[in-house]
Amino acid sequence: MHRQRPQTTSRAPHHRDRHHVKAWTRERSGLPIDPLFPTRTGRRLSRDAIARRVDVHVATATEGCPSLAAKQITPHVLRHTAAMALLQAGVDVSVIALWLGHEDIRSTQAYLHADLAIKERALARTSSPSTTPGRFRPPDPLLAFLEAL
Repeated sequence: MHRQRPQTTSRAPHHRDRHHVKAWTRERSGLPIDPLFPTRTGRRLSRDAIARRVDVHVATATEGCPSLAAKQITPHVLRHTAAMALLQAGVDVSVIALWLGHEDIRSTQAYLHADLAIKERALARTSSPSTTPGRFRPPDPLLAFLEAL
């Protein structure tokens, strides 16, 4: 008999998460500048080591959710997913930029362009109530001009 895995949903960072991180740091007797997930020798994990750990956990998760096998799940994808969750939770883009380590907030603007929900909310706020929704239909002279090109 298989154990039912709990359903998880994307959620915004919560104060309890911060509590767990602080407790983990205290447990390791770590300093704020120490890596959150150190190697056995106390140094920070390399990118390859992180990728290997992600691969191990993706393989485990794929046993319960076979559709994951068709997806490319990398540390970069997880980083992007976390940034999008922060954005959707209403965290300011400048805070996300700092969290991601971006030197320039323009690097983080791509997340704004990728979030369709934010675009929809922005459009809903800007549409005039007197405007009828619909698709633009160019006039015949414009179409004739374009076809003649």
